[in-house]
Amino acid sequence: MTRQTPRWFEDGRLRFALGIEDTFVPQTRPGERAIDEYELTEHYERFDDDFRLAAGVGAELLRWGVPWYRVAPEPGRWDWSWTDRALASMADAGLRPIVDLLHYGTPTWLDDQFAHPDYPQQVAEYAVRFAERYADVAQDYTPVNEPVIHALFAGEYAYWPPYLSGARGFTTIAANLARGFVHTQLGIAEVLPGASFVHVDAAMTFVGADTAPEHAEEAERLSEQVHLVEDLVTGRVDDGHPLAVGLRANGLSDDDLAWFAEHIVRPDVMGVNYYPRHSTELFEAGVHHAGGFADPRPSVDRGAAGLRDALQSYADRYGAPVMVTETCVTGSVEERIAWLDDSVALVHRMRAEGTDIVGYTWWPLFDMYEWTWRHSENPRADHLLTMGLYDLVETGDGLLRSRNPVADRYRHHATSDLSALPAPSASRLTPNP
Repeated sequence: MTRQTPRWFEDGRLRFALGIEDTFVPQTRPGERAIDEYELTEHYERFDDDFRLAAGVGAELLRWGVPWYRVAPEPGRWDWSWTDRALASMADAGLRPIVDLLHYGTPTWLDDQFAHPDYPQQVAEYAVRFAERYADVAQDYTPVNEPVIHALFAGEYAYWPPYLSGARGFTTIAANLARGFVHTQLGIAEVLPGASFVHVDAAMTFVGADTAPEHAEEAERLSEQVHLVEDLVTGRVDDGHPLAVGLRANGLSDDDLAWFAEHIVRPDVMGVNYYPRHSTELFEAGVHHAGGFADPRPSVDRGAAGLRDALQSYADRYGAPVMVTETCVTGSVEERIAWLDDSVALVHRMRAEGTDIVGYTWWPLFDMYEWTWRHSENPRADHLLTMGLYDLVETGDGLLRSRNPVADRYRHHATSDLSALPAPSASRLTPNP
């Protein structure tokens, strides 16, 4: 099929995007509440206004997720009523969605969630149905947001369903996620030949304290593990892969690896989620951390240097244009503006140097609520994270979106002449084998 017009990332412009936090973990058990960020932030009721706010500050793209568990409330039953209204509203606002098909969470009826043997087929069926239904308004898809976080929280830390743990748990979840990822992308490409795929992962890095060189090997293993799902779906895991021995020891067979090698899918854009205050974790001499919210490692703020390393490493590893798909700091308005300025300036510098960066996303449009709300009995106000261009303010009529100066600064960047400059003439990277 010959394209008549370039896709949004092929015209050389730097596109500005926003995101609406869309974590969905609907399963419950004693001591744990279901978490649905759309419900917590009242996006289900306020989507019209939310989309207008995003367009009003100059965003062209919106990273936006689908509540799979609501779309598929029972096996074989589909409820598109809310997504019909939301996608129509988004189009009316002039926003182009990059659809997060899986931003954590499966339907409540899918036992064992990501570990269920039918998960890959179930997620692909849902994704293909969505792509067919909304082909006129949605052409850009993220099959799985941050698969490494899925695999860690659901497979290694036993923090989210199905509560697996250790190296075998991580391998189980990562491999099944990857199979679903492949089936999703291949299925959408078949029914929607014009689709593009923005793969997105968390730019986690690990460093050892200067006094603890014994942590270097573990840090290296974890750094490779961050890329495991993307490496699987792009056919990079073979006998020479740094994790190959461990994967086989934890249940991944030669047949599994052969299947991935025969069903390669690649990103059209490689998305990088980077948070300067959280994306780099520190090993401390003599201290063991289980990871996750229960027992996190301390983090190191590497600022713009960390973002540069993350963008360049993903560009080099996967040979695709890259995009900042999430970034912000949780802090005061002044702190948020400072990071917005620093990170956008870095993106412009890297583009001028020849790195193929096609987009920048501030995440989120408005504040969100910390995932610890799931393990709390306190009201949502106690878990507010000040991250957005709009503050969430409790009123008698629900949550008011109150514009703050970060929105004005974002609009300045998004509508600046700099954002319309063409990318450097350096040729695009070719995908790595």
